[in-house]
Amino acid sequence: MCGIVGYIGKRDVAPLLLEGLARLEYRGYDSAGMVITSPKSTGLKMVKAKGRVRDLEARVPKRFTGTTGIAHTRWATHGAPSDVNSHPHLDPENKVAVVHNGIVDNADELRAKLEADGVVFASETDTEVITHLIARSQAGTLEEKVREAVKVIEGTYGIAVMHADFSDRIVVARNGSPVILGVGEKEMLVASDVAALIAHTRQVVTLNDGEMATLKADDFRTYTTSGTTTTATPETVEWEAASYDMGGHDTYMHKEISEQPDAVDRVLRGRIDDRFSTVHLGGLNLDAREARGIRRVKILGCGTSYHAGLIGAGLIESLARIPADSEPASEFRYRNPVVDPDTLYIAVSQSGETYDVLAAVQELKRKGARVLGVVNVVGSAIARETDGGVYVHAGPEVCVVSTKCFTNTVVAFALLALHLGRIRDLSVAEGKRIIEGLRRLPAQISEILESEDEIRKLADEYAEAKSMMFIGRVRGYPVALEASLKLKEISYIHAEAYPASELKHGPLALIEPALPTVAIVPDDELLEKNRAALEEIKARSGRILAVAHQEQEKADHTILVPKNEDELDPILMGIPLQLFAYHTALALGRDIDKPRNLAKSVTVE
Repeated sequence: MCGIVGYIGKRDVAPLLLEGLARLEYRGYDSAGMVITSPKSTGLKMVKAKGRVRDLEARVPKRFTGTTGIAHTRWATHGAPSDVNSHPHLDPENKVAVVHNGIVDNADELRAKLEADGVVFASETDTEVITHLIARSQAGTLEEKVREAVKVIEGTYGIAVMHADFSDRIVVARNGSPVILGVGEKEMLVASDVAALIAHTRQVVTLNDGEMATLKADDFRTYTTSGTTTTATPETVEWEAASYDMGGHDTYMHKEISEQPDAVDRVLRGRIDDRFSTVHLGGLNLDAREARGIRRVKILGCGTSYHAGLIGAGLIESLARIPADSEPASEFRYRNPVVDPDTLYIAVSQSGETYDVLAAVQELKRKGARVLGVVNVVGSAIARETDGGVYVHAGPEVCVVSTKCFTNTVVAFALLALHLGRIRDLSVAEGKRIIEGLRRLPAQISEILESEDEIRKLADEYAEAKSMMFIGRVRGYPVALEASLKLKEISYIHAEAYPASELKHGPLALIEPALPTVAIVPDDELLEKNRAALEEIKARSGRILAVAHQEQEKADHTILVPKNEDELDPILMGIPLQLFAYHTALALGRDIDKPRNLAKSVTVE
C-alpha cells in the first residue's frame, strides 16, 4: 500500500501522475515512483525515490515524456523504505511494470519457487513476486498473464500493470484493496482513491473484489479473474476537486475541524421528520417489523470508528432500549463469534474500505447475518456489501487522522438510535427533545471553535508532558478514548484512557505532577461521581484539565462547552480535544497531516 494512479490517453502523463500522487499524499507513505511509455516508445521508463512526491519530482528527467503511465506512493510493509523497494517494480528485461496496494500472504512461498527457477530479486517487497509471475507467463495477452498471476496470489491486492509489448493498455485487478476507474473523454484513469481522479473526471467505476479491467485510451472493459465479462456503469462522484484543497488553512486537519458545523448540518439535512418526531433513513432497508425484531446490536469498527461505535452503542441503548456494544472489527473476525439471527450488526468505516471491517462484514454475511454500514464514501466496498446503511456525508477527509468524520459518524448513530427508538418505545416528546438537541449542534460546535485561542494556550502549556491520562465515565469514556488517540496520533505524546470509575483499581498509582489528567466532566447524573474522581487525582498532586459544562473547582484548567441533551453531549465534548491535540502537535513541530507510521485508509491487516 498506499496510493495508485494511472493514466492512458493523449496528454503528457508525467505531470498528471505527479499531480495525482500529490493528491494522495494524505494517505501516508514513505516513497514514490512511476513508469511511463507511449505507443511510439520502445520500452518503459521509470523513476523512483525514497521520501516525498517532491523528491520524486526532483528526479524526473527533462525528457521524461509519454502518454501512458502508472505511479505509486508506498507505505512500507515488506522491506524498509528505499529507492529499490519503491514501486513500480520491473522485471529484469524492463518489459513488465507493476504497482500494488495490499499484502501477498504467500509471497515467501512464491519467492522461493521463483528463486529456485533462477529468478534474482532486486527488492525485499512482496510486490516484485507479482511482477515476475506476469513476466514469466507464457499466456498470449496481458490480460491472460495478469489473470494467471492473480490466481496463485493469496492475500489482498489492488494492482495496475503495464507491459512494453502491450503499450496500448493498462490492466488492473482488485481483491480487498480499492481500484477505481476514471472515465474521461478519450482518456482513462485509474486510482486507489477518487481524490486522484476528481480533477479530471467525476465519472467513476469501482471494481469489486475478484474483478479486473482493461483500460485503453478510448474505452474500458471489466471482467472477473476467471474471464467472465461484467457490466460496469459509471457513477457520478458528488465531491468536487475544490473539496480537496486547504481552503486557506495551514493544514487539512485544521480545515476539517473547522468544517464540522457545516458537516453536521449536512448529515442532518433532509432526514428529520417533525410530524412524527423521528428521522428518515431511506438507505437502511429495514422496515418497522424487522426493526422491532432486533434483540441486540453489535457495532464493528477500527480505531476512531470503533470509538464512534462505542458512543453509538450508548445512544442505541438509551434511546431504543436495545442492548448494544461496540467491538474492534480486527478482533471480532478472529474469535469465531456466535452470530445471532436476532442481532443487527453495524460496520463502521470512514473510507468504507477498511480491510478488517470489510473482512468482518464478509464473514457475517457468509453466516447469514443482517449487516448495515455507516460509512462516508458512497459506493465503497462496505457500502456495497452491506444490506443497507447510513452515509455520514462528512465530505472528503484528507488529514490522516479523522475529526469531522468521527463527529458525523456519531451524529449518524444518534439518528439511527432515534429512528429505532421511535419504532419501539421512545415517546413523541422524547423524540422531539432529541431532534431539538440535534438541531442545536452546528451552532454549538461553532461556539466551541470560537474558543480556539484559549485552547491553543492550554495546549502550549501541556505540550511539555511526556505522558497524559484521559478519563471519563459512561458517556464520557469513549470521548476520553478518542481524545487520547488523537493526541497519540499527531503529537506522539504517550496517552492512555481509562474509565473514571477504574482509577482506584490501578491507574491511580500513576498519578503525580508530571502526569496531567484530562477529565471529561459532563453536567449529567454522574457529575458528582466525576467530581469525586477529580478529588482523588488532586489529593495526589495531579494536574487536571477538565472538559465540562461549568468550571470545576478541583481542576487546574477547565475548557467550557455548551450544554446539549445528555445523550448528545459526547458529540460536543470531543470537539475541543481535537483542537487541543492539534495545537499540542503544532507546538511540538509535528507533521500534522501526515503523522509518522500511519496511513489514512488501512486496506491490509
